[in-house]
Amino acid sequence: MNDDIVRIYHNNRCSKSRAACHILAAAGLPTEVIDYLNNPPSREELVEVLALLKMKPAEIVRRGEALFKEHYAGQTLTDDQWLDALLAHPILIERPIVVRGGKAVIGRPPEKVLELL
Repeated sequence: MNDDIVRIYHNNRCSKSRAACHILAAAGLPTEVIDYLNNPPSREELVEVLALLKMKPAEIVRRGEALFKEHYAGQTLTDDQWLDALLAHPILIERPIVVRGGKAVIGRPPEKVLELL
């Protein structure tokens, strides 16, 4: 990816995600906004993003989601099983995730995206 292009995995219903988009817009950098609920990442793309975040799949799971509580709470899953869960249910992916060049951050708080600017 071009270092000048920023990619954000975005959910418009999320205030933190919207705030991160505003920060990126104010910075004036070309931004690719990915509505990851409607256009989820491929397995390869998610693995790449996790590598940039330096995190394991379980670390980006939204544990407050009802779907997590109903289907995954209390379970011990392997990395591959968590990847399967995240790909099957993208609502479980923490947001926003912002990628620029060879780095990525989770925009919580939204000001974390400033680390990539």
